[in-house]
Amino acid sequence: MPATILVRYGELALKSPPVRREFERTLQRNIVEQFRTEGRACRLTADHGHLYVMTEEPAPAVRILRRVFGITSVSVVTEVPTDRAEITRVLLNVADPLLSPGRRFAIRARRTGSHNFTSQGLARDLGSEVLEKWPDRGLIVDLDHPDVELNVEVRGPKTYLYVDRHSGPGGLPLGVAGRVVALVDGPRGALGAFLMMKRGCRCAFVPTLEGERLTRDVLARFDPQARVERISTDPVATLESVAESTHADAVVLPLPVESYPESRQRWGDRVLFSPTVGFNEQEVGRRWQNVEELAA
Repeated sequence: MPATILVRYGELALKSPPVRREFERTLQRNIVEQFRTEGRACRLTADHGHLYVMTEEPAPAVRILRRVFGITSVSVVTEVPTDRAEITRVLLNVADPLLSPGRRFAIRARRTGSHNFTSQGLARDLGSEVLEKWPDRGLIVDLDHPDVELNVEVRGPKTYLYVDRHSGPGGLPLGVAGRVVALVDGPRGALGAFLMMKRGCRCAFVPTLEGERLTRDVLARFDPQARVERISTDPVATLESVAESTHADAVVLPLPVESYPESRQRWGDRVLFSPTVGFNEQEVGRRWQNVEELAA
């Protein structure tokens, strides 16, 4: 039986209705493209504010979805009708192997739509059911520092239960903004390219020798169709050539603050971005480590 993965997106929901619809369509296309690149199949459905991915292989699907810009988090869910008895039955089945004696737990309930119960009331009642089901386990309700979180999301006639929440890159769907070309000379340059992609820009990569692995093994996983151009002799000439051929709106460079005036003069009217200009090396390293974890 196919598994269902709940896909959440954040920033898209703040857009006007026409822009939001277009961004949601782009996000769906990007999801399908990522699955196709991996040689896997999926089926998408949507309601107001969430997407649902049906797949036969949930673990690889979660890894794929974590590389799709616009997605804030994903969860493998169990879908049940919005019926109190059925929600309780399934929740207890999910909780049983997780709640060993003495464990601290919390139930997080969210609700969308019109129902004869509140989110707080549902969480309280389900917590009571858990304690009554296993009185000999010494379970403890701990809303601040639980060992186990049991999540219940009621959305109209359907309810979704899940335990884990896996983060995504967030931002905007790839392709809703312009085109850029990025010099990838190491973690700083790679992070700059990633941050522009996170704002919806399609990015062509120009890696140095030091940036080849970062481009191939990390950045290209977020956009397998991205153009990668090796530097011939002069990095500036290569960047300019790729910018012209791709009709790029800007060039992304790993510039420190003191180098910006010189670079500005060298590039003339070309728009320059340097998203990491305010980061020290420790901040670059920490952020890039997070990017590598998403790409794994």
